[in-house]
Amino acid sequence: MDVARGAGGISRAVGMLLRPGRTWDAIAEAPAEARPLFLRYALPLAAVPPLCGIFGVLVFGFNIANIGVHMSVVGLILGAMVSFGLTLAAVWALAVFIDLTAPAFGGLRGRQAALNLVVYAATASWIGGLAEIYPSLGIPVGILAGLYSLYALYLGLPRLMGVPEDRKLTAFAAVLIAILLLAVGRGMITAKAAEIGGPLSASYAPR
Repeated sequence: MDVARGAGGISRAVGMLLRPGRTWDAIAEAPAEARPLFLRYALPLAAVPPLCGIFGVLVFGFNIANIGVHMSVVGLILGAMVSFGLTLAAVWALAVFIDLTAPAFGGLRGRQAALNLVVYAATASWIGGLAEIYPSLGIPVGILAGLYSLYALYLGLPRLMGVPEDRKLTAFAAVLIAILLLAVGRGMITAKAAEIGGPLSASYAPR
């Protein structure tokens, strides 16, 4: 059943934000197929942070401790495009990792279940990207949204991958390490891509 379409996708997004435990149970009973899940759910939501980031920087600018950071429009757009592509690649890579390692923690293999787990767990992080419209707000909101996504992933491991409750924390630790490695790689490549469009500059902007 294609539940990643229309109202189904919206209801699951809302569910992941408000009641992730119950939503995981529903997803476990009717997981979305890989193609519609990627095209109709992951792709549009993953585009929210980079698009809002571009808009926010162009309209409001970005500063840290009254130091204004300036980036060329080309670098900004190029970095956002690379970040978007790497985000989708990281989702797929993490799903493969979870699928392959689940038996080591007493769980069951299932590529479709692992992909559902990763994509839906990322909901809060992607929707939190709306805060990038105002860059100074984007960082704290992004951190909180990312932590909530990790919490959702923790809840979903036993429900979708069959990991026993007594080994759930260990399995989550392994997944967390994989996420950190992917995030570091994504950040480094994105930064290099942004530099191609022009170097960063900074200026003091007292209040």
